[in-house]
Amino acid sequence: MADIRNNFVGIKSPNPFWLASAPPTDKAYNVERAFKAGWGGVVWKTLGEQGPPVVNVNGPRYGAIWGADRRLLGLNNIELITDRDLYTNLIEMKQVKKNWPDRAVVASIMVPCEENAWKAILPLVEETEVDGIELNFGCPHGMSERGMGAAVGQVPEYIEMVVRWCKQYSRMPVITKLTPNITDIRFPARAAKRGGTDAVSLINTISSIVSVDLDSFSPNPSINGKGSHGGYCGPAVKPIALNMVAEIARDPETYGLPISGIGGVTTWRDAAEFLALGAGNVQVCTAVMTYGFKIVEEMITGLTAWMDSKGHRTLDDITGRAVQNVTDWQYLNLNYIAKAHIDQDACIKCGRCHIACEDTSHQAITAMVDGVRHFEVKEEDCVGCNLCVNVCPVENCITMDALPAGSLDKRTGRPVDPNYANWTTHPNNPMARQAAE
Repeated sequence: MADIRNNFVGIKSPNPFWLASAPPTDKAYNVERAFKAGWGGVVWKTLGEQGPPVVNVNGPRYGAIWGADRRLLGLNNIELITDRDLYTNLIEMKQVKKNWPDRAVVASIMVPCEENAWKAILPLVEETEVDGIELNFGCPHGMSERGMGAAVGQVPEYIEMVVRWCKQYSRMPVITKLTPNITDIRFPARAAKRGGTDAVSLINTISSIVSVDLDSFSPNPSINGKGSHGGYCGPAVKPIALNMVAEIARDPETYGLPISGIGGVTTWRDAAEFLALGAGNVQVCTAVMTYGFKIVEEMITGLTAWMDSKGHRTLDDITGRAVQNVTDWQYLNLNYIAKAHIDQDACIKCGRCHIACEDTSHQAITAMVDGVRHFEVKEEDCVGCNLCVNVCPVENCITMDALPAGSLDKRTGRPVDPNYANWTTHPNNPMARQAAE
């Protein structure tokens, strides 16, 4: 049976599934229930410095995006860091770690971007004997307006500076949580590495307004008729998170930097994809807030069963396996030709492929043959765009089949070239022409 025990920057846990810093990890009661359900670790909801309590709104804190079947696709939240007393959190963290020594407990921290503020809180957290700290440089609302959260995460120099302080004043492993609200995720990751971080975690939430109430004309969630931008999370952000994880994993300057993957993880398959793109473990939030702590049972059994079926014995066998297959567009093989193929036995004659192709693509799918409703790919017009595959409601009814080398591409009238060729040397590329000249 596959061994899914996890060792992330020296922090050990029985599996790679951690709860992200969020409402589900705000107190010992939640964390204890999570560990009983089987979660491998938690990142405690973000701690602030001692003083007046953080003030959260007392009305709605979440907005949502749903699919057609009311399935939750994304949450927008305007909640801030923990509003519980710092010492209350610290006492509970220490007790939880004592009760569950085999589980990972990491403290998320956000204090002003001042050396003394970090120097003051780090010994207090270290005394709890938790396994590490996560620096919250990602929160896009509320705290960022106060010079914390994303306001730090968007400035590489600040990231490097704070990470250096944390490495100087603490023995604990440092995980730097990055904001996606930035042009190029590689720059903050590089800064964190220069500062000496042990790992990065990403993504934090995306700055967003999810909807507007068309009766009150207030953004949701609405507080007394007014709304604010918040942090977007859930299944809808997964593609953005996967891309950013991959960018850090394949960047020569951050290659090998441990990554904790966050963003839309709902199933074991989501987790496996993050691991394949270079994450050492994953953190989950929205899925738990939607379905409860026990979803980890399916994650554990699903990941283990898949690994067993593929012959993967440990997480190391899959971690980073897909990174080598991520490349820039300019290096994709322009001589690779694929055509859509419709399985007539599986086709339910709904016509969605035809409409999509006819109205928005390349008019490469018939609608009628001899007066009979029938959908067939016209190979001479098909460019292999894959749109029909994605709109078809029947899984595997439409497939993309590669043309073998030497066979005729009916669209171009030329045989398929067996040689690899990309845009960097293409005669239409002005840069390639200039280099040749």
